[in-house]
Amino acid sequence: MEEDEDDHHRRRRASHSRRIMKVVGQIAKPRRAANINRIRKRRGLIPEPKIMAALRMLAYGASTDQVDEIARMGKTTVLESLMRFCSAIKTIYTNEYLRKPTPRDMRRILRKGEM
Repeated sequence: MEEDEDDHHRRRRASHSRRIMKVVGQIAKPRRAANINRIRKRRGLIPEPKIMAALRMLAYGASTDQVDEIARMGKTTVLESLMRFCSAIKTIYTNEYLRKPTPRDMRRILRKGEM
């Protein structure tokens, strides 16, 4: 009779423990937030890491292997970012800095050269 009581007590304790663990599991379980339609226009990586990858390659002479490990991008993405960055800089500054010198610019340059 005493064994039956002990057995009953153990089963009751185990069932209580299971219920507690179930409740704790429900509390601790990360809940998923409702889906919100954010209408994202850009897919893939945002521009900032791509620009940083291009700048690293230009500033430090880093290879694509080094940059893709740091930025966690593919080699082709890193190279494409570098090409786009360079073409954007060229487009922006060509008219001002890579134009043919005017006669006034030539006189200024020659004066500096004489000094």
